[in-house]
Amino acid sequence: MTRAATLVAAGVAAVAVSGWLALVEVFWLPLRVAGVLVPLSVLAALVGNPLLVLLAHRLSGSRVVALLPALTWLVVAVAATMRRPEGDLVAVGTGGLGTVTLAFLGLGVVGAAVAVGRVVATPPQVARRPVPQGAQGAQR
Repeated sequence: MTRAATLVAAGVAAVAVSGWLALVEVFWLPLRVAGVLVPLSVLAALVGNPLLVLLAHRLSGSRVVALLPALTWLVVAVAATMRRPEGDLVAVGTGGLGTVTLAFLGLGVVGAAVAVGRVVATPPQVARRPVPQGAQGAQR
């Protein structure tokens, strides 16, 4: 398999997994247990977004592939805040659920941005040639 095909496969996998996770998180927003609002989607976004970005970078070695989970999550999360033509709204912005939605969006974006920053700041892996034994003193 060529490097380009490997990167395309890794990119498709990163988009698929992050899209699925974003959908699950969005539909967990109104989760209640015994009538109490449980912000499980906030925790999943805060942990899942950086994890997917760093994992995509580690497995593919590509900064572009590492950006895809963050962008996919952002597209799905923002799309959930827009009204559909029928008037439906998935991520609402009122009351306690509105607070959880804002925390979900804010902390999810911050977690992804920190991970993307780490990936971008990491120097690219360069194949290093072994240093000959006699040349070690000349490098100083």
